[in-house]
Amino acid sequence: MRKKRRETEEFSLSFLDVICCGFGAVILLLMITKTVQPQIIEASTINLEGLVADLQEQVFEIRGETRILNRDLNAKQEQLSEYQERIAILRGQLASAKSRYDSIQVERNSNDIITEQLAIARQSLTDEMKRLLGDQYQSKNQLIGGIPVDSEYIIFIIDTSGSMFSYSWERMMEELEATLSIYPEVKGIQIMNDMGQYMFSRYRGQWIPDTPGRRKVLMQNLRNWNVFSNSSPVEGITQAIRTFYDPNKNISIYVFGDEFTGDSIASVVDTVDRLNRQSADGSRRVRIHAVGFPVQFIRAPHLQTTGIRFATLMRELTYRNGGTFVGLNDFRP
Repeated sequence: MRKKRRETEEFSLSFLDVICCGFGAVILLLMITKTVQPQIIEASTINLEGLVADLQEQVFEIRGETRILNRDLNAKQEQLSEYQERIAILRGQLASAKSRYDSIQVERNSNDIITEQLAIARQSLTDEMKRLLGDQYQSKNQLIGGIPVDSEYIIFIIDTSGSMFSYSWERMMEELEATLSIYPEVKGIQIMNDMGQYMFSRYRGQWIPDTPGRRKVLMQNLRNWNVFSNSSPVEGITQAIRTFYDPNKNISIYVFGDEFTGDSIASVVDTVDRLNRQSADGSRRVRIHAVGFPVQFIRAPHLQTTGIRFATLMRELTYRNGGTFVGLNDFRP
């Protein structure tokens, strides 16, 4: 009986040892787990904070770019509004120009009808005059297009200002060539600008002999003749009369220009009257013709004054000096 009891006690002691060892192992595992876990959480927290900082920095950059884009957008919208306003103004000006063009066309058509009627009436009158005066009658005054072409010497006074050279130079050359064509042969030609400067300095104060070859050279040199001008034909006209006036020569001056910037029209007219004296029969030995190019009339109305003054001056000078003033409808070829 004693022997069995001792075996039971030994068995109980071994069981307790096993239980304690297992419990200690569990505690050890728990301790190991708790020491490692905070390190993992701390590392994760650091990584997340860095990521958040990067994202915030990107947000700030995007906000800055958004502000810049909004500012640029507002500037573009303001610029677009300005362009739209300018387009509206230009459309209004275009409508006004079209209206003026239509009015001019109507007036031109009316003038064409009147001109045709006058031509018919003139032809009828001429036929009647021939019938009454007989076959031996000859007109003493040669006219082409209403311009007397009985002169033996011709002088061209050309406005070489920037407005003429930039806008109507080709048309001016066409008009000059057309004028030369109605004078198949003359005794002398001269070309000066509105300041009195000669195109050919070797012929200063002299007549250029008229030949087909010289006419060709004249047109070639004229194409690039761009010298200083004060946009006033007065100096050229007065110098031409003073230099070339001769009571024994029939001389015509042709003024090509677009504006008059001088002070007084009346003083110019008086000066030319004194220089270009009347003969006994009331005629003047130097005829003055003029062709007006409407360059100034493409500008705003308040800037057209010099063009209007040129037309006024030329009408008066041509009327008083036996010539004709022709105002062109367009300065382009």
